[in-house]
Amino acid sequence: MAHLDADEAEMGAVYGVHPMVDTIRVRCIPVKRVSEGSETVPPPSPEKRTPLNRERALRAAVELADNQGIDAVSMRNLASQLGVVPMALYRHVVNKEDLLDGMVEMVYGEVDAPTGVDWRATMRQRATSMREALRRHPWAVELMETSSPGPANLHYHNAGIACLREQAGLPVRTAIDAYSLMDSYSYGFALQEKTLPSDIAAAAEARRQDLTTADPSLASRFPHLIAVVEELGASGYDYTGQFERGLELILDGIEQLRH
Repeated sequence: MAHLDADEAEMGAVYGVHPMVDTIRVRCIPVKRVSEGSETVPPPSPEKRTPLNRERALRAAVELADNQGIDAVSMRNLASQLGVVPMALYRHVVNKEDLLDGMVEMVYGEVDAPTGVDWRATMRQRATSMREALRRHPWAVELMETSSPGPANLHYHNAGIACLREQAGLPVRTAIDAYSLMDSYSYGFALQEKTLPSDIAAAAEARRQDLTTADPSLASRFPHLIAVVEELGASGYDYTGQFERGLELILDGIEQLRH
């Protein structure tokens, strides 16, 4: 029989050998058999974290604003989404204002700024692309002209003025007026689309019923508004169609300025 003293028993415990009464029990640990001629497969390495840079931080901030609104964008919330400490962000963005400027610049980067001989098609595509970008990022509509302009922002505006000056042939002052009207329409429509109900016809009818029930005289006092509600109820309200029709009216007006 084998007998172990205290030191041997401790050593045995380390190596998987456990003393029993007058016996020694050896614990066998199964080892995966490797076929002859095969190479030993190393254990998988830890997953590498994607390095943080300015573009990654800005894209994450845009995603955060898209999902939770612009008020949710803070250094702390953004750091949490990226899995870093807040101070790590300051290596890539100076402050909250710089972060917002960068986010707006990314939205401008999504907007087409086409060039071509056909000024009308070019300006139509420009306005349509801006509306589509603001539908993807509705939080941006109130920030588009308040940020410090970056390259994408400057390119977008320069291309619009160039189209009105060179392709449409407008004088500088007239081009400025037309340009201002185009952008005001795009931003204003996007703001309305952001705040108005998705089903305007149903909402208008519900509002009419509420008001006329409270005061039946409203129907006779505001007949044209009642007519609008009735028309919307019959034909519906399509945001895209409404935007396109309004845009054509503006382009028709610019066309008149060319003569």
